[in-house]
Amino acid sequence: MKAFGALCMVSFLSACAAPRPALPPLAKVTAPERWRESGGVETSTAADWWKLFGDPVLDDLVAKALERNTDLLIAGTKVGEARAQFRSAASRLSPSIALDGRAGRSRSVNPFGVGVDQAQATGELTISYEVDLFGRVSAISDAARKAFQASEFARDVTQISLTATVVSGYALLRGLDEQLLLVEETVKSRELELAVVRRRTEAGYGSKLELAQAQSALEAAARLVPATRRSIAQQENALSVLVGDVPGDILRGKRVESMLRIPVPGALPSELVRRRPDIAEAEMRLASTDRSLDAARARFLPTFQLSGAGGGVASTLLGDPISLFSLGGSILAPLFQGGELRAQADAAAARRDAAAFAYRGTVLKAFEEVENAMTGVDRLFQEQEALDRQVAATTTALDLARRRYRSGYASYLEQLDAERSLLEVRLQALSIRSERVTAAIALYRSLGGGWTR
Repeated sequence: MKAFGALCMVSFLSACAAPRPALPPLAKVTAPERWRESGGVETSTAADWWKLFGDPVLDDLVAKALERNTDLLIAGTKVGEARAQFRSAASRLSPSIALDGRAGRSRSVNPFGVGVDQAQATGELTISYEVDLFGRVSAISDAARKAFQASEFARDVTQISLTATVVSGYALLRGLDEQLLLVEETVKSRELELAVVRRRTEAGYGSKLELAQAQSALEAAARLVPATRRSIAQQENALSVLVGDVPGDILRGKRVESMLRIPVPGALPSELVRRRPDIAEAEMRLASTDRSLDAARARFLPTFQLSGAGGGVASTLLGDPISLFSLGGSILAPLFQGGELRAQADAAAARRDAAAFAYRGTVLKAFEEVENAMTGVDRLFQEQEALDRQVAATTTALDLARRRYRSGYASYLEQLDAERSLLEVRLQALSIRSERVTAAIALYRSLGGGWTR
């Protein structure tokens, strides 16, 4: 009869918990059958993909960043924190054992008015254990374990992002170096042009206007030198901090042109889920909140506690020590708490749904990043080809303008326009090469940077 009553109470409390809420339908996401752009050849990406550039200087920078970068070190401490929280939650699945020992000496008066000295010592070992009949404790432990796994994936996200940022920053730095060489070369060229115009003016073949225009063109090019050096210094400082150093100089390795030879990776959309740690992290966050929902729902049900204790007492007033023990159990069932348990379960369900939508958003963002990177690789290559043709045409135009000016068939302004156009398109061509390298790096990063589950 007592067992029947307990069964009825459990059934009643179970009925108080509403049916388990399902995942929201809008949280589902389906991978596209193919990418909009063709992408590279489908292949697995090495975890040390940056070594494909064959630049020892770059390899050293990445190695230093992976060892000393502040953000990555912080991510590692968060993994340690999550691991400790998981161990704490998992410990509740084991019995709790405690030892209590006391000793003392006292003097009192007995009923006959005689002083009595007493020395007494007690020791007790207690054991308690919560019977996880309805899975509440295991759900809490599972939620902590999945949160710990999510923190590991989050550290991997930071590592892949850091690697891509270092490689991109290095490519940008080498591109700025080449831009500096170009503007310095332009300054020397315009110094020679100024000398030519000055001689023509002194000989009576040119005007002071042309001389002033040549001087202005020289100063315009000279202004680009400190501006480019400032950009180089800022990029060096940024790279130094990324690798865990104080701002300073960065060694140089290969040129940007050689970095363009890196093979372009590829992957099927359906494989992206297992190749990106941010998706794995979002999945584990969702799984953790789902188990937390199970734990919140289990609070509607009774908890069972077993306990036992054993020990002894020794005293000078006793002939022999006395052994003591106790065994027992308890049950605690929630009957009325003003809707607190229902509110906690609803909040847990809302957090689970939010994690589901976050997972969907992460997957969609991953698809977007891959598409953008593939588009960048393809379109920037086409843009570079067009710019190379424009550089060739503008070089020819400048050569013709110089001939016309020196033959007296055109003004110096025509030559200046051609020089400005050539400098502009050559700078753009150098910039496009750096952008092509960073686009390839972005593709490696968006495809997971060699990470696999």
